[in-house]
Amino acid sequence: MRSRAWWGTTAVVLGGLLATGCGGGDGDSAGGAPAGDSVAGGYPVTVTDCSGAETSFSEAPGKIVTSNASSLELLLRLGAGDKVIGTGFPPGKGTLPAELDAQAQRVEVMSRYVIPKEKLLGSGADVFLDTFGAMDMGGTADVPTDEEFKAAGIKRVYLKSTACAAGDDSPVTDLTAVQEDITSLGAVTGTSGRAKELVDGMKRKVAAVQRAVGSTPEGERPTYFFFDYDAGTKQPVVVCNRQIANAVITLAGARNAFADCDADFQQVGWEDVIAENPDWIQLGVRNRGSDAANDKAFDEARKWLESNPATKGLRAVEDGNFLRIGSERTTIAGVTNADTVQEIARKLYPGKVD
Repeated sequence: MRSRAWWGTTAVVLGGLLATGCGGGDGDSAGGAPAGDSVAGGYPVTVTDCSGAETSFSEAPGKIVTSNASSLELLLRLGAGDKVIGTGFPPGKGTLPAELDAQAQRVEVMSRYVIPKEKLLGSGADVFLDTFGAMDMGGTADVPTDEEFKAAGIKRVYLKSTACAAGDDSPVTDLTAVQEDITSLGAVTGTSGRAKELVDGMKRKVAAVQRAVGSTPEGERPTYFFFDYDAGTKQPVVVCNRQIANAVITLAGARNAFADCDADFQQVGWEDVIAENPDWIQLGVRNRGSDAANDKAFDEARKWLESNPATKGLRAVEDGNFLRIGSERTTIAGVTNADTVQEIARKLYPGKVD
């Protein structure tokens, strides 16, 4: 799997842990939760890494370091943000929802990119929440070994649908792995009640979309191209069937134009995009920190497609079939994936989705 670092976050996405423990409650997928929203008596909790090796917790960890903004956001949504003592790949100011942004900005930035090994091992953390696992980080990462983590007293918890995704043997077509991540990380941090609320909210939204458009025959579903504008326009980078965006697009009742490539992301040529001639194009730009800046980026992406000789004749461009939905909520696994499924479906099937 190839990963690509972004400002404020990464192209790496969240995934699912395996753990014991569950809580009650019901709620929506958006928003944060107050610290202390925990479920007593849920321990011991056991999680596994990509190879199946187990790590057990007899109580909630008190000090957590997150590898990037997406794992930090998940802990904030679970109400465990007060346990986070540092992060790598920090979120840019204003890129998280307002109720989470202030909390995120108070977390120590241990590195703008991958946290240096010595700094991570000397952090005093009980847990390192690893979004990357053994993925290739472009040769820049000096990752501690299992023995070094153990010697430092740090338990390594993986977001498995991300860290282990390189070994996936089938396309990602649903949000199950994301929901397992949320459930099991909630069990580890003692926030199972909130985790259940988040997962239940995601399931309700996706189920509503499926009731409305899920039975649409494959051949009648519109084709969909995620235009990763910030990855560069010289050679497009597309989302393939191992990327969470493939699940988001599929659940929304569309056909990912590049669902036949067995990878997460892949560089293609514009001739490949032209050959697919998609019905819809998502203007995938990354959060700039304000609505005005985001709108400007969306406008730039659209104008590029409309003025470039290679793309201006595409069906979606000629028909003006664009979606202005940010990259992170589409390609980074998390609770807002369900919101994106809903938003795409409403645009592609007007009047059918509540």
